[in-house]
Amino acid sequence: MTAKKPEDLHPLFVKALNSADLNSLVGLYEPNATLVPQPGVVVTGTVAIREALQGFVAMKPKIRMETMLVLESGDVAFLKGKWTIDATGPDGKPTQMTGNSTEVVRRQHDGQWLFVIDHPYGAN
Repeated sequence: MTAKKPEDLHPLFVKALNSADLNSLVGLYEPNATLVPQPGVVVTGTVAIREALQGFVAMKPKIRMETMLVLESGDVAFLKGKWTIDATGPDGKPTQMTGNSTEVVRRQHDGQWLFVIDHPYGAN
């Protein structure tokens, strides 16, 4: 799974999360990327990102995401998205989460794009 343009990252994230493919999810981030897995919590680096995303994968989510905005400048781009997740909560009951995300992504030396900053609640 490789993002050839910035807006490819949203569908790749959706595919990986819906498939519970943790390795592919983590592979969408730069090694020192930053993720806000929940409001007020910030993690940096792929080890911490993997840990944070494991919690989402465990909820057996189904995410839908729409890219609302792409602003590109050279090798850096800003994305804004709207998402909805249907999942199983810690109590075993169905739950739904929604949000408006903001992300900074960067083109790598091999041409693929990866997340540098991923804030799923950044546009709320």
